[in-house]
Amino acid sequence: MANESTTLNLNILERDYRINCPAGAEPQLKAAARLLDEKMTEIKNASTASGKVPGIDRIAVIAALNIAHQLLELQSDLQKQEQVVSQLNQLIEQALNETMQREL
Repeated sequence: MANESTTLNLNILERDYRINCPAGAEPQLKAAARLLDEKMTEIKNASTASGKVPGIDRIAVIAALNIAHQLLELQSDLQKQEQVVSQLNQLIEQALNETMQREL
């Protein structure tokens, strides 16, 4: 079975892009494009307010770095939460084992 894809028209920082997308992933890609557009617009507006007008490539790199940084922070938080859950599971198992031993 061939992989089906569709072409989406996305607007990012007032530029149109035609992007191939796997069938079924359209909502996620559209949401990603909205996030990128918001970040790039935010960076462009902040730069313009300070009197500097960076090129779109610089804006894109800064936006990508900001998003990558947020992703790494979320991954770190998730890893910490997984460790806490694992520790809690160990404590629960230990408590259950102690209870079972007392009952015997």
